[in-house]
Amino acid sequence: MTALVGPNAVLQLADVLRERTPASTMRAVFAAAGLARYLDRPPQSMIDEGEAAALHQALLRALPEAGPTLCAEAGTRTADYLLANRIPAFAQTLLRWLPAGLAARLLVRAIARHAWTFAGSGAFSADFPGGQRMVLEIAHNPLALPGCPWHCAVFTRLFTHLVSPRVHVTHGECCADGAEVCQFEISWA
Repeated sequence: MTALVGPNAVLQLADVLRERTPASTMRAVFAAAGLARYLDRPPQSMIDEGEAAALHQALLRALPEAGPTLCAEAGTRTADYLLANRIPAFAQTLLRWLPAGLAARLLVRAIARHAWTFAGSGAFSADFPGGQRMVLEIAHNPLALPGCPWHCAVFTRLFTHLVSPRVHVTHGECCADGAEVCQFEISWA
C-alpha cells in the first residue's frame, strides 16, 4: 500500500462532476480510475494516494479541455471544507488580523504539519525568499497534474481567505512534466 491522502481529493471532485457533467461522464471517469465503488460508498477516511491520482488523471484523459477547470473547482471546494471544518474560527480570525507576511508564515507552518494529508508520499517544504512572497514545493508529488490545478486552487483559496485578498499563486516546475518538485510561488503584493 502506498501513502494515504485525505478523501476530499475524491469527494470534492465527485461533487463537481455530479453538478457539472452528465451522470454517464462521471460514472465513466470513476470507472476508468477503478473507483466506481466510491459512487455508491464515498470514502469516509484517508485513502490510498494512488486512488486520488488515478481519479484526477482519468478526468484529464476524459475531458482534456474542461478537466483542469473541474479539478480547480474541486480544489476550491476542498479549501472551503478546510475553512469550515478543520481550521478553527479563532485561528482564522487571528490570521486575518495579522500582517500578511506573519499570517503567511503561520499558515504555512500549519499546512506543513498536515501536509501528509495532501502530499501523501511526497515531501512538502516552504521557502521565504524575501519580500511578499513564498515558494511551496511538493517533491515527488503523487497528485501532480500538468499545472496542478487542484493544488493551485486549494492554496489560492486558503491564502486569499486567511492572508490577503491580493494573493496570486503561480505554478512553476511540475512533477507531471518530469521535474523533481511541484513548485508554487505565492505572492500577496
